[in-house]
Amino acid sequence: MKKIGGKVLVVFLVVLVVLAIYTFWDNNRITVVKQDIAIDDLPEQLDGFKILQISDLHEKVFGKNQKKLINAINSIEYDAIVFTGDMMDGVSSTNYKPFYTVLEGIKGKEHAWYVPGNADPESYQVNQTINKSEFVQGMEKRGVTFLESYETVSMDGATLSFVNFELSIGNVGIPNGIPKPSYASNKKYLTYQQGLLEELNKAADLDVLIALNHYPVVDSRIDHIEDATDLKLRDYDLLITGHYHGGQIRLPFIGALFVPEAWYGNGGFFPPQDRVKGLWEYKGLKQYVSTGLGSSDAISFLKFRLFNSPQINILTLKQENG
Repeated sequence: MKKIGGKVLVVFLVVLVVLAIYTFWDNNRITVVKQDIAIDDLPEQLDGFKILQISDLHEKVFGKNQKKLINAINSIEYDAIVFTGDMMDGVSSTNYKPFYTVLEGIKGKEHAWYVPGNADPESYQVNQTINKSEFVQGMEKRGVTFLESYETVSMDGATLSFVNFELSIGNVGIPNGIPKPSYASNKKYLTYQQGLLEELNKAADLDVLIALNHYPVVDSRIDHIEDATDLKLRDYDLLITGHYHGGQIRLPFIGALFVPEAWYGNGGFFPPQDRVKGLWEYKGLKQYVSTGLGSSDAISFLKFRLFNSPQINILTLKQENG
């Protein structure tokens, strides 16, 4: 009996060691996930428009000077690149190097935008005047623009617009998905945000409207926005988000056990598996959620990914009947 118990223990330890080695290897590789997305009434000029999504880096380093990640990005042809938050690993962190090094190595930044996540530093410095924070200024010096309101891309007469989702629904000063900033109730800041919203509202109707947000927008929140008298759900063609890490810890044949989502009544445990990653649609709103690159400590002792490879995402817009 003791011999059998000893053999079982040895097998268990071997499996544990193999799993640890695999997990370390898997956490340090990068997969490129491709997704075609059909868009209603997509102009022919925008058929095949490619968006590269980078999400949830969390200061993760992929090789010396981020070469592994930089090479993966530069090997892809794309028309726009978007960063959907949590490039940093805490609002008070000043370890900008992992993110900045990636930006310095990326070749294609003609159309490059960022929206903040809950683990990123505050976006503004508000005193007598309103200025972008040190973190945002450093990012913009390296070629990526903070998407405060909206930006457009024109191709042969067709126009595509990228908008900050939270601002676009009218969430002025209190965006969902990031910690309440220290200046949230500052009158100068609120006036500035209101001006950005008015600028967005005056924009001409555009052919394609794509929203960026860090937090996925779950079904119950979409219902809430529709019912709210002070919010406006626009006719978005696509919403691009991150945050969930695909559950971070995934089990074969089961999937994600937890996602950090306050809009779920069970605190995010045992989420609907078709609402954890990838493409889904609710009430005509198509949404794509990247599992991202890094890991967080939403559950403190599980700051790693399991059966959940880091990924970057290439989203190709297609005509509905193309």
